[in-house]
Amino acid sequence: MEYRIENRVQLSEHVFQMEVSAPMIARARRPGQFVIVGLDVDGGERVPLTIAGADAAKGTIRLIFQRVGKTTAQMADRKVGDSLGYVAGPLGNPTHIENFGTVVCVGGGIGAAPLYPIAEGLKQAGNRVISILGARNRGLLILEDDFRAISDELIFVTDDGSYGRKALVTEPLKEVCLRPDKPKLAVAIGPAIMMKFCAATTKEFAVPTMVSLNTIMVDGTGMCGGCRVEVGGKTKFVCVDGPEFDGHQVDFDQMIKRMNAYKMLEQKAHQAYQEHRCRIGLT
Repeated sequence: MEYRIENRVQLSEHVFQMEVSAPMIARARRPGQFVIVGLDVDGGERVPLTIAGADAAKGTIRLIFQRVGKTTAQMADRKVGDSLGYVAGPLGNPTHIENFGTVVCVGGGIGAAPLYPIAEGLKQAGNRVISILGARNRGLLILEDDFRAISDELIFVTDDGSYGRKALVTEPLKEVCLRPDKPKLAVAIGPAIMMKFCAATTKEFAVPTMVSLNTIMVDGTGMCGGCRVEVGGKTKFVCVDGPEFDGHQVDFDQMIKRMNAYKMLEQKAHQAYQEHRCRIGLT
């Protein structure tokens, strides 16, 4: 099967969106699930990416990713008409969707991508959806139009105040939790430190909180053990037991330490790839 790139959009300096032909996955996927992407059929790094949307009629899935390492940099260089080596999925446990009442969905940076299909599913189930999107600056906010279409209330915050309020996402989240009709569920997806403090905020108000730990996944099949996390004092593997967990039970401090273990190697690989592109005249 050819996983052809049908559309490609650069959403910000390092964030890219692709529509990829994958008819079987487009029909089967459910909110919260992910795929494993390989650029080459015969090998190379496997990259887990949340399915940020799908069009079953067209047979395409939407992938949104950030250029942070060598493989994602290579993927960002692929053009419309090029193909990915393989796309395996859908994988992971889908989000539990039902009509809770009022729900608040909080996305930090590229976390808006995996958050969107969940928020969309919650809206389709009849929930009143309050969405809070945050980023360092306006240029890093993504999917504004998508969230505007499915949100009953949409709040933007930026660290520098260049769009919406100058605040962290926890500030409006606390305000929403203080309302007489506080949300029956919170969903927070973004950097681990953001999810940690979102969970701490909602715990004060006894609002059940779901987080997605997709950023720590490596192989995506449970074989490598790289996505081990502690949830409620028990060891879980994000790719097979999640990727979503009770945010009040996750040991975020341990998770953050483990995520930093390979950051330097990732940066070196990315730098080497960029230097190679310069040498062959691609930049």
